[in-house]
Amino acid sequence: MNSPTDLKNIPDVQSSVDARNMPISRVGIKDVRFPLQIDLGAGAQATVASYTMCVFLPADQKGTHMSRFVALLEENKNVFTLSSFKSLIDDMMVRLESQKGDIQVQFPYFVEKTAPISGIKSLMDYQITLNGTHQHGQSQVALSVLIPMTSLCPCSKKISEYGAHNQRSHVTAHMTFADANMAQFDLHALIAQIEAQGSCELYGLLKRPDEKYVTERAYDNPKFVEDLVRDVAGVLKSQDYVAQFTVEAENFESIHNHSAYAVIQSVDI
Repeated sequence: MNSPTDLKNIPDVQSSVDARNMPISRVGIKDVRFPLQIDLGAGAQATVASYTMCVFLPADQKGTHMSRFVALLEENKNVFTLSSFKSLIDDMMVRLESQKGDIQVQFPYFVEKTAPISGIKSLMDYQITLNGTHQHGQSQVALSVLIPMTSLCPCSKKISEYGAHNQRSHVTAHMTFADANMAQFDLHALIAQIEAQGSCELYGLLKRPDEKYVTERAYDNPKFVEDLVRDVAGVLKSQDYVAQFTVEAENFESIHNHSAYAVIQSVDI
């Protein structure tokens, strides 16, 4: 068994010189599940996240210190905000002695919703992805939220004597934050604004009067996939905390064996 003195003399192989002269673009840990407490404007929520953490490795360095990524998570079990997440990226750069890196965190986020007629409450889950990047001495934070909703086809409604085909739709809003206004972000409020752009929003639990309401609401509010991306883009464009954005919409068609799909980017508007 090694004595404490012997442990001090264990070689640091990762820090040795590599003679192949090949830098590695990204190296780190992938899909590490870890508890997360996150506050995105409506109070702290506990969830479980999947982390991918990577840094740039110079051509002359044999390897990175993989254990330092996990150590960083262990030392940061506090409630994360967008601002403290940005600080985590900066800390990773110092700990891993790198000039470039990124952190991706994926987790389910829950919102309590109230059914439109009965008032019964239930939870809806939304898939969130936080992306933090560091390069050229600066860190930047981006967030994506996937929001399921109902869309009803305007063409089907127009040409049919009765009824219209509808489907589940996924709208994903990707946004990069403007640092000066990042504290204004409220995920609950943004989800509600985006859901309002669909033919009808979804609920975890509905009674029969609620089902009648959502069916008729969708019929009275038809939307093409093109309408969805344009309307959601309008929501994001009006937010001071958004620097750039991309909106994707996918309609899982009920009368075709393919999806309808559209993307809009702030750089093109």
